[in-house]
Amino acid sequence: MNAACGAKTSNGKEAMFEELHRKMNAFWNNDRTLSQTDPEYVKLFSDFAYGEVVNEPGANHPDLDDQTRSLAILAALVGCQGLDAFEMMLPVAYETGLTSVAIKEMIYQATAYCGFGRTLPFLKKLNVFLGAANVHLPLEPQGTTTSETRAQAGEDKQVEIFGENMRGFAQSGPEETRHINKWLADNCFGDYYTRGGLDTREREMVTLCFLAAQGGCEPQLTAHAKANMVVGNEKAFLIAVVSQCMPYIGYPRTLNAIRCIDEAVKG
Repeated sequence: MNAACGAKTSNGKEAMFEELHRKMNAFWNNDRTLSQTDPEYVKLFSDFAYGEVVNEPGANHPDLDDQTRSLAILAALVGCQGLDAFEMMLPVAYETGLTSVAIKEMIYQATAYCGFGRTLPFLKKLNVFLGAANVHLPLEPQGTTTSETRAQAGEDKQVEIFGENMRGFAQSGPEETRHINKWLADNCFGDYYTRGGLDTREREMVTLCFLAAQGGCEPQLTAHAKANMVVGNEKAFLIAVVSQCMPYIGYPRTLNAIRCIDEAVKG
């Protein structure tokens, strides 16, 4: 899996490790770098997250290149509301070759899973970063549907990801909550999953990261773990993704996510 669309290329794990160390040391907090105020903490976290985790065989997968790893981490940071860490990771992700479009599409999609209130600060932070990088905004439009086609396109995407049992889902369920099912089809899947910039495998991966990082979404996390496998993200890849996100979301949510992946396999 490769979320890059040209421009820059990855220099490999060693280069990423060094760049992450450099960015961590340069990250300002109250006009002093963390390396000055908390040198022991910087070393502890950096050596683990950007050394041991990145290079751990059990936490890697052939499809987990540096761009995909960066996309997953950024999505997890949106999910756990790690805005400062997101700001720190943006230049590193960009250096791996992850494109402006891919990062922005991840944030757009987060609106459906994290809500506008928790997503807006990340969109604004990204726009500041892109402006400083002389990236022209707005980016090229990625929408593929219209007000007339979004509902059907959304249902088609639900069927592709979850199976034929989703056919007619928008009109199902108790009358008082049926509008939520309709919104899931036309908004969550019709408005977001049909956009360009990320393919279906990438969109399901970042959704898994949003849900794992938020916590408290285990039923949805299990469903999307299964959906990930349907679209080609195998169990070993998902465990590698969650493992790479662990330093940012902590052990409890990581272990919960792995349990959900296991349940998806059994189901």
